[in-house]
Amino acid sequence: MTGPLQVVLGTISVLFLIVAVVLAYRAVRAMVRIIRTGQPDSTRFGPFGPRMKTLLVESLGHTRMLKWSAIGAAHWFVFVGFYGLFLTLVEAFGEVWNPAFHLPLIGEWSLWNLFADVIGTGTILGILYLIYRRQKDHPRRQGRASRFAGSNEGRGYFVEAVVLVVGVCILLIRALKISSDLTEAPAWSHPVSGLLATVLPDSPDLLSVVAFVKIVVSLVWLVVLARTLNMGVAWHRFSAFPNIYFKRQDDGGVALGPLQPMTSNGKPIDFEDPGEDDVFGRGKIEDFTWKGMLDFTTCTECGRCQSQCPAWNTGKPLSPKMVVMDLRDHLYAKAPYLLGAKTASETAPDFDVLKPSDEQVWASGYARIEGTNDAQAHRPLVGTLEEGGVIDPDVLWSCTNCGACVEQCPVDIEHVDHIEDMRRYQVLIESNFPSEAGVMLRNLENRGNPWGVSPSTREDWIKEMDFEVRMADGPLPYEVEYLFWVGCAGAIDDRAKKVTKAVAELLHTAGVEFAVLGSGETCSGDPARRMGNEFVFQMMAQENVETLNGVFEGRVPGTRKIVTTCPHCFNSLGREYPQVGGEYEVVHHTQLLSQLVEEGRLTPVTPVDRKVTYHDPCFLGRHNKVYTPPREILDSVQGLSTQEMHRCKDRGFCCGAGGARMWMEEKIGKRINVERTEEALGLDPDVISTACPFCITMLSDALTSKKQNGEAAEHVEVLDVSQILLRSMAPVGTPGTEHGTEVGTSDDDVAGTGSAATGHGQA
Repeated sequence: MTGPLQVVLGTISVLFLIVAVVLAYRAVRAMVRIIRTGQPDSTRFGPFGPRMKTLLVESLGHTRMLKWSAIGAAHWFVFVGFYGLFLTLVEAFGEVWNPAFHLPLIGEWSLWNLFADVIGTGTILGILYLIYRRQKDHPRRQGRASRFAGSNEGRGYFVEAVVLVVGVCILLIRALKISSDLTEAPAWSHPVSGLLATVLPDSPDLLSVVAFVKIVVSLVWLVVLARTLNMGVAWHRFSAFPNIYFKRQDDGGVALGPLQPMTSNGKPIDFEDPGEDDVFGRGKIEDFTWKGMLDFTTCTECGRCQSQCPAWNTGKPLSPKMVVMDLRDHLYAKAPYLLGAKTASETAPDFDVLKPSDEQVWASGYARIEGTNDAQAHRPLVGTLEEGGVIDPDVLWSCTNCGACVEQCPVDIEHVDHIEDMRRYQVLIESNFPSEAGVMLRNLENRGNPWGVSPSTREDWIKEMDFEVRMADGPLPYEVEYLFWVGCAGAIDDRAKKVTKAVAELLHTAGVEFAVLGSGETCSGDPARRMGNEFVFQMMAQENVETLNGVFEGRVPGTRKIVTTCPHCFNSLGREYPQVGGEYEVVHHTQLLSQLVEEGRLTPVTPVDRKVTYHDPCFLGRHNKVYTPPREILDSVQGLSTQEMHRCKDRGFCCGAGGARMWMEEKIGKRINVERTEEALGLDPDVISTACPFCITMLSDALTSKKQNGEAAEHVEVLDVSQILLRSMAPVGTPGTEHGTEVGTSDDDVAGTGSAATGHGQA
């Protein structure tokens, strides 16, 4: 059935294939060479089994994509269609020459025909839904609220059009084979194309033309891809697999929790004796590791990270998506200089001529300088418009380290790690950071706490307890089960001190033997590390490890237990201190209290008639996956009515204090804590509950402002879950139990049962 038409189309197809393959090969080789210019990172290569399992689960199971169910399901069909129906492209090359061509061995196999029919149909329906969602969520309709704001829309349209055309061609070819009587497959194996065949002519030539269209469209896509190395919306189809395999966590977890140690040339920096050529943080694009460059290459521009980012959602210039896009585009624009193909001039150009033209420009550093040129070679990684920076300082310092971007990214990009590495360079090398944060750093170095108060004040709360609190003096006696790490906020901040006293009272009631360090405790170093000052963190961490190792001297692993109320301390002590030789079993107070309630050692007996909504602290929830224990505590309290906010658990919204933002002024856009408090107040609660001292501060401040403006009822309060539990253990009839109260104003009334609002809710 080969005629002149088939010969012409077939010849063109083969020639086009040769050109496309050559261009694709050169593109892949160039991309690999560029990525290999990154710093080494030997932590990404094992173990093979768990990493391969993660790759298969996340790709075939689409577990990250299905966090958004409808979009994830649509994308799954497109994904399976692209790889599973690749053989239909191979078959099309034969069908161009001979319309009756079938793949050897499997061409007439019924199950293959059914698979191609179903997945081909699913691909068409899936891409149509994704096209619909792109238009429904388009920036022209939603503006800044669109997750596609800042994405390259034209590239997205191109990829969607290719998928749609190829999907339609697959079904048309199959239907034309049926209408032209060129297949013997049973009718049940092609339900959709069989139905379509009823309206198509008997035309083998038309079949060859459609096959040719399928080939041309597919190869045009490949050529465009090969000529555009920063086209992540297309390249992620290939780079996502290694990016997922080489993710930071061996067990498949997201790159949250502990920050990685600072490395230079692939090795951790020894801060006591750093090498002369050690690079501190990332000051140039080539300072990133090869995995960072693979991250940038893999970004799909889907905007899930942007849609969840608390900074972007409150009017700040930080978009995790655009940070990665800017780094990617700058990397590939600077590539000729990195590879030695071009040599930069000795002097940097004058960047003062740059002027922002629209929101995209001020939010997106790369858009300031486009193309490959001498300016790209001289650009600072972080800098203002006048400095020609790739990432604006306001972008860098808006990050709260909440981890929502990393949690939602379907291809496992490690946004927080990259932002922190750039902060490290700015702090340690450039000494360029928000001035108010400098006060916090000085206080940490001089007084061991962010507030700069005397270390002796750490013991003040102990004097207010009506039972003896054991002080750790040397190695702990064997009967002491836990060291209670109080934390800076828990010992100094008045609101957090009430939580400290509530937890201490609950542990005492449950018969848990614990001790505290008192003035011997110092900051865990989390604010310094998240700020970017790794040197101060290392200094404080090593000091604390020395103290803790002395307290736990003689204890075997499994008996070196620490309980803390601060999720930031919880994360540092448990997951970052092993980097400096500190191995401890660290639990959050909600985990321990939930266990004590389950064991019957704490029994909530008094109803607390209150409507509660719980706010997930980022460093307890997303960073450490502790979602259930706080809710179990609330569920154990009789009379409580709980309701979840729309943004909760792994999609929870930050309070605004993480990433050392607690110690910086929030000068741009809406305050994050106000946004979160408004969401909570939308449920008309009596109590906004949480489990973090920083969250309590941020939510309380916003709530106070709302009350002053008449936008919140006076009885609404912010309480730690431990305070609610303690209130439920007060004797029946205690004021404030049946109808609840505000937080008590006296220091010894940590549960708030004696406040003036005891009568709330009574007739």
